Amino acid sequence: MQRISVIGGGLAGCEAAWQLADRGFAVRLFEMRPLATTPAHKTAQLAEVVCSNSFGGVIEPGPEEHVTAAGILKEELEMDGSLILACARETRVPAGGALAVDRGRFSTLVTERITEHPNIELIREEVISLPEGPAILATGPLTAPSLADALRAVLGADYVAFFDAVAPIVTKESINMERAFTAGRYGRGGECYINCPMNKEEYQAFRDALLLADRALPHDFERGMYFEGCMPIEALAERGMDTMRFGPLRPVGLRDPHSGVPDDPKSWREPWAVVQLRQDNAEGTLYNLVGFQTGLKWGEQKRVFSLIPGLEKAEFVRFGVMHRNTSVNAPAVLDPWLRLTSIGRQDLFLAGQITGVEGYMESTAMGLVAGINAACLLQSRPLPVWPKESAIGSLLHYLHTANPAHFQPMNMNLGIFPPLEQRVKDKRQRAAAYRSRAAEAMKRFEV
Repeated sequence: MQRISVIGGGLAGCEAAWQLADRGFAVRLFEMRPLATTPAHKTAQLAEVVCSNSFGGVIEPGPEEHVTAAGILKEELEMDGSLILACARETRVPAGGALAVDRGRFSTLVTERITEHPNIELIREEVISLPEGPAILATGPLTAPSLADALRAVLGADYVAFFDAVAPIVTKESINMERAFTAGRYGRGGECYINCPMNKEEYQAFRDALLLADRALPHDFERGMYFEGCMPIEALAERGMDTMRFGPLRPVGLRDPHSGVPDDPKSWREPWAVVQLRQDNAEGTLYNLVGFQTGLKWGEQKRVFSLIPGLEKAEFVRFGVMHRNTSVNAPAVLDPWLRLTSIGRQDLFLAGQITGVEGYMESTAMGLVAGINAACLLQSRPLPVWPKESAIGSLLHYLHTANPAHFQPMNMNLGIFPPLEQRVKDKRQRAAAYRSRAAEAMKRFEV
């Protein structure tokens, strides 16, 4: 039986290992925890979810079907037998049109599936240098310093580092529901979100407090850069008075029942700004602050976030933390199959966020691709070329063709799909057209 190493037991590493093992290969999966850990991880479980517990939008069947790029990606992952997506669906918690998981149950289930597979050997050991022989490097955004240094040594100036942040979590029972209210935006998704409304004065006071709060910044912070899709809330506050109101605190589609007659929705008014909280565990006892990634000191988080109406006496079970994310400059160092051919390695694949994608399902997709590509290499078969019209193919195309001089990590979005042959103005119809074209392309695709 041919053997291959997978370094990193996160979402991408577990997905890659599963794809290889299911194809009959002997996989040695290396995970450094609990022998060594990171500022963000808290357990020794595989596939631990350390940021938001939402895996993004899904496409639910029915008359109100809402198509998104994230939903198209999940359809393709399901089609390709993704372990991570299957486990996410089994541990799902209410989140409207999004796929959110009970993070504890999710990582436990992934760990069980991986350790029970007869073709996977889980090795709790830190890898400090680039592996020899066929391997997949899936160490994620929190790659250990020793291995990061090894990558930097061979990639030089093409290596990229940036910073990310984690949002805090509070207990549901500590939220003041006399100020907050439950509702989904535009009435969609039931009442799975708790909303904390702000008037103009409250919003301005909150922003002022954010700007003056003490931060726990990494020593080399000035040399880092944020990913635009995951900006810390205090960094958004710095960009202008209304930046947060047009971002995570946007009030559009939400009306406060406390602002009018309780039984007369027509009398309810839209707040000046809204902080949303999303269910974080299956029991519904924990809620995370949506879009509140932060690098504030913990004491400052308690003080400043308690200014939010409804969170005056909130019990914080986890504060936000700033952590270092690492990724490579993909268009400069990776070939179309995620290999480090820039250093002459045909048998060393990268997977997950280290490739330059951003997001749980995007990382999972790169793990799936790397696992399938590695299997084809070991079988001396041609490496597959995912159709650009597909979600997975469009991500791969972006990584390979983006401008290396201005490369930024990328989420799944409709903007990276090839343009439609005919322009479609309506956003919903355009998304549906992308989905239909992607499905047809995937039907013709063979691995």
